[in-house]
Amino acid sequence: MTYPQAIQYLESFVDYERLTEYPYKQSFRLERIRGLLNSIDNPQNSLRCIHIAGTKGKGSTSAFVTYILREAGYRVGLYTSPHLSGFRERIRIIQPRTQNLEPKTCFEGMILEEELADLVERFKPAIDKYSDITKYGPLSFFEVYTVLAFVYFKEQNVDFAVLETGLGGRLDATNTVNPYICAITPISLEHRQLLGDSLGEIAGEKAGIIKPNAIVVSAPQETEVLEVIRDRCKEMKAKLFEVGKDIFYEKQTDGFSVLGAFGEYPGLAITLLGKHQIVNATLAVGIIEALRFYGIILDAYSIRQGLYHTLWPGRCEVISREPFVVLDGAQNLASAKALKEAIRENFSAEGGSASGGRYKKLILVLGISKDK
Repeated sequence: MTYPQAIQYLESFVDYERLTEYPYKQSFRLERIRGLLNSIDNPQNSLRCIHIAGTKGKGSTSAFVTYILREAGYRVGLYTSPHLSGFRERIRIIQPRTQNLEPKTCFEGMILEEELADLVERFKPAIDKYSDITKYGPLSFFEVYTVLAFVYFKEQNVDFAVLETGLGGRLDATNTVNPYICAITPISLEHRQLLGDSLGEIAGEKAGIIKPNAIVVSAPQETEVLEVIRDRCKEMKAKLFEVGKDIFYEKQTDGFSVLGAFGEYPGLAITLLGKHQIVNATLAVGIIEALRFYGIILDAYSIRQGLYHTLWPGRCEVISREPFVVLDGAQNLASAKALKEAIRENFSAEGGSASGGRYKKLILVLGISKDK
């Protein structure tokens, strides 16, 4: 099977990312993907997973965690969505960085075209067979791709798999794992026609990734959201650590510092712009600290280096300086506000001062999907 043939096959499955209206609870069925995983011996059960849900910052937080683990010498599988340019961005393996291996740019470690084609060719019979017998409706693109990611990470023998949820959490295809750590990034109103009209309803969907006796780390949240997360943790007898209650950060002139639940981390710096990225980085530190419940303790140097070397394109990213162009994927009200603050903090009109750059005129080129 060729790569174009593999993509054509994957695109034959319904892709809810391209639809604006559909019955969410009827369309997303965990029983369906669990049945497929059972038919191929549950590859996800062999993975040490860190599972991240939330409204904004999921991808950035996943990247921060991945690059910290890489600095500590681990081989990390990273599964994110959606992609900017191509499917292969979603499935990546980040190799340990040595002194002679400097961080690369953009989406390093993407699954190779021939690897993806091979995966599809080998598992197409099992997928087709299951599709013929399942009573839970047709498989989706995201479900099939998630299964392939689990298989790939297992076969590549990664040390950890960092998984970003697709939509929601409770019914998301990634919620078939039993993770080491569950993390919740800031939750705000999004996909209201699918997830619910209130922050509480949306938080209930996101907090659905919290498993019995889990270790949970949460970013700062609105009171209504925090109540839902705390109630879910109490129900699941999960241990919760909160940024702002158990984990603290302080912004400084040349970076920031974090006071974690188990240690202090001064002199931190990141290349991703915006205060919201400092919050995401602090959440990542909390996630890394929580690994000690499994006997895994990372040193402060790995945390510092990992945060600094984290790459995550498309987030307040300077893609040109003449002319000065910044690219960002803000896709809801909270993300738009974060982008506004990041621009104010890091860029300025000519004659001012800012760390990111100066401009003569600020021009916004904006594209909005139908459901936003």
